[in-house]
Amino acid sequence: MTLRIGIILGSTRPHRNGPQVARWVLDSASRRGDAEFELIDLHDHPLPHLDEPVAPMHGPSPHAHTRAWAARIAPFDGYVIVTPEYNGGMPGVLKNAIDHVFAEWADKAVGFVSYGAGGGGRAVTQLRTVCATLGLADVSRAVEISVLTDFENYTAFTPREQHAAALTMLLDQLIAWSGALASLRSATEGADHGHVAVAR
Repeated sequence: MTLRIGIILGSTRPHRNGPQVARWVLDSASRRGDAEFELIDLHDHPLPHLDEPVAPMHGPSPHAHTRAWAARIAPFDGYVIVTPEYNGGMPGVLKNAIDHVFAEWADKAVGFVSYGAGGGGRAVTQLRTVCATLGLADVSRAVEISVLTDFENYTAFTPREQHAAALTMLLDQLIAWSGALASLRSATEGADHGHVAVAR
């Protein structure tokens, strides 16, 4: 089985720095050969503020936009979330996208690449709590990128060498965990998982 890893770009702001970071992650990961990697840009998947009449854990959504987002997320075995830090936390658009679905996240692995004035670590701290609640296994390795030292004139991404090594370790863990969790996902497919069948 070939593992599939989704790289989620968690910012939709105009003139955002995220695409450069996400493309660096994708280009680096795609050279590995031990999984397939795909970019998922939230800008391409606009979602309203959470408008589900019942919690997503209780069944399929009546809304086409949520069903489309669920179908986009479901096929992957793991994720790398690329996130900025805004005022000490993750972007609202990212939290909203995460909250729109439930079963699609379960029993998968996730790693984090963050960026901000201080590297974005506080956004990752929030994400670890949220992802754990959803049944995602977050790997310990993370990449924290400073917009002060890793961007020329705050706009052109020029990552330091240490970040390439950190990303390699993150992906090593992520792929190992994604593979290990595959048997668990297979065993629970179709079973009651938080009151709904896990969507694949």
